[in-house]
Amino acid sequence: MLHKNLLNPNSIAVIGASNNIETPGGKALKNLLNCNFKGEVFAVNPKETKVQGIRCYQNVSEIPNVDLAIIAISAKFTLETIKILTQQKNTKGFILFSAGFSEKDERGKNLEEQIVAEINAVGGSLLGPNNIGLINQYYAGVFTTPIPKLDKEGVDFISGSGATAVFIIEAAMATGLTFSSVYSVGNSAQIGVEDVLQHLDETFKKGESSPIKLLYIESIDNPKKLLKHAASLIKKGCKIAAIKAGSSKEGSRAASSHTGAIANSDTAVDALFKKAGIVRCYGRNELISVASVFMHKELKGKNIAIITHAGGPAVMLTDVLSKNGLNVPEINSPISKELLNHLFKGSSVSNPIDFLATGNAEQLETIIDYCEHKFNEIDAMVVVFGSPGLFNVKDVYNVLDKKIKNCKKPIFPVLPSVVNAKNEITSFKELGNVAFFDEVQFGNALAKVYNSKPVKIPQNKKTEKIDFPTAKIKALIEQTENGYLSPELTTKLLHAAQIPLIPEVICKTNLECLFEVNKFGFPIVMKVVGPVHKTDVGGVILNIKNKKELIIAFEKLMAINEATAVLIQPMKKGLELFVGAKKEGCFGHLIAFGLGGIYIEVFKDVLTELAPISKATATARIKELKSYKIIKGIRNQKGINEGLFAEIISKISELVTIAPEIAELDLNPLFANDKEVFAVDARIRIEK
Repeated sequence: MLHKNLLNPNSIAVIGASNNIETPGGKALKNLLNCNFKGEVFAVNPKETKVQGIRCYQNVSEIPNVDLAIIAISAKFTLETIKILTQQKNTKGFILFSAGFSEKDERGKNLEEQIVAEINAVGGSLLGPNNIGLINQYYAGVFTTPIPKLDKEGVDFISGSGATAVFIIEAAMATGLTFSSVYSVGNSAQIGVEDVLQHLDETFKKGESSPIKLLYIESIDNPKKLLKHAASLIKKGCKIAAIKAGSSKEGSRAASSHTGAIANSDTAVDALFKKAGIVRCYGRNELISVASVFMHKELKGKNIAIITHAGGPAVMLTDVLSKNGLNVPEINSPISKELLNHLFKGSSVSNPIDFLATGNAEQLETIIDYCEHKFNEIDAMVVVFGSPGLFNVKDVYNVLDKKIKNCKKPIFPVLPSVVNAKNEITSFKELGNVAFFDEVQFGNALAKVYNSKPVKIPQNKKTEKIDFPTAKIKALIEQTENGYLSPELTTKLLHAAQIPLIPEVICKTNLECLFEVNKFGFPIVMKVVGPVHKTDVGGVILNIKNKKELIIAFEKLMAINEATAVLIQPMKKGLELFVGAKKEGCFGHLIAFGLGGIYIEVFKDVLTELAPISKATATARIKELKSYKIIKGIRNQKGINEGLFAEIISKISELVTIAPEIAELDLNPLFANDKEVFAVDARIRIEK
């Protein structure tokens, strides 16, 4: 929990205060004085007696007790300063601007650790080092500008980068977006993004706290904490959007399993955000656009009316909405013809509703009223209205303001004339509105928000607890060594996890093969034992119908490099599916599932979910696969047993939770039909 003296101090000392407002200490003091901090402010600088009109102390030991210290001095002097503050001045809140710590070298890291230990010893809170500070309703403890408009209904913003925070604030202010608080965590020596989010969760009060959270994250050190508190806030009615920087794959290492090739740290971030309900963004403008969508009434349906006086933007917006799963339905009814009578000749109401360049405020109000009250098929409106510079459009924007606030359906304003209508847009924002300036950017943001809704899990079903033989699984894992398990041990482990397997037997001679085939008869499948990727080396032979073909197949498989034996299975048919798992650092295990066999590499129609995953969640997520129509059944083809598929997904999740030593696991393929789903081939890699 963040200390109250960091969040709402009664007194603040600026260590390194200056009359030069182009220094961090000078600018921080100026921001404190200009932004109406209600408490006492102390300045410390050994070279000054008065700074920006207030008394300046030459040494930190001379100041009275102080709640919060903002430190803007060289790194080498910070530890001794903090010792005086913690031990003599009862200081519990610290903002450390200084750089030269863990981001620099090992010596800086050691210094940073000593500072954290000093602050921890008195139960204090440290933001930084190497950050820009904190802005909230009580004070502006930053050395940067601009200071955004502060509003309890604005967004809470947490950033791992100070400069990026400034750039996002600047761009957001241009749209009319307001802020409730801004936290810059810098090196996150004591307080990281996850810790601030925890604080916002644990102190959240509906109707009082901001319902919108924005995150800029450079590293996720505690995924479980982030997931826990993001999901908790979203359940309380909050909306969260985040940028996770560094999304490119690290290098091009060869993966030894399908799951290894699919799953990586960025996939884990996607899975975490999906599980929590966070809308993932990839740039500053996208983050601001998504936040601006959040500020409007929630879009509850797919049908959008586009109201405009300019055809081009309406066409581009229609394209982007349609490509992203939203609809711009045709409006063609006696009521629409009635609306046409209220507009100038040449107008169109088919949707987009184009009321021409000469359209006025009165006509806009009429169109919105029809969309709100008479066009029941419409769920939301987008108004694209600029200015050619011929006349003032303030009356149009006043109508827009009134309707945004009074209509039950959401209305999104796209105001593209940032030069011709600059003054009118400013007035519109001063009324408390947020504007969009580019219809395509807006359309992508709206679609992203709509399509990022959390998966709905049926609440009426009881949670099905899998009765797992935990002790048996752990005992089997103890027998293993690092690397891929033998087929025999793989089979034992999957049997213990209650994964249905096709019957199989391993043979080292053709005589063994001829004897064992009597257990399940022809046709059979024969696979090489030894090489990891059997298909790549021609190590799988299907539909062997008799003894002669069996002997030929055995000799061919044993001739493959690294072959040690062959595996025989009965030949079965069904839709090929895939389930896999991979341990991804501190995120834990990623569970992947989708179409299997060769299709996994061709179509790459695979979804990932962070373990644990329940059967109910798996059932819901299976429906998100692009290939779901095939899974469900299409063109007189029977669908598969989805319940069994979901059960296997949840069992694999349970298995890797019990046995975290499993680094990678592939069930590929699983054969599935309407009655059964069973694993045909499996690989498990252990990493202790």
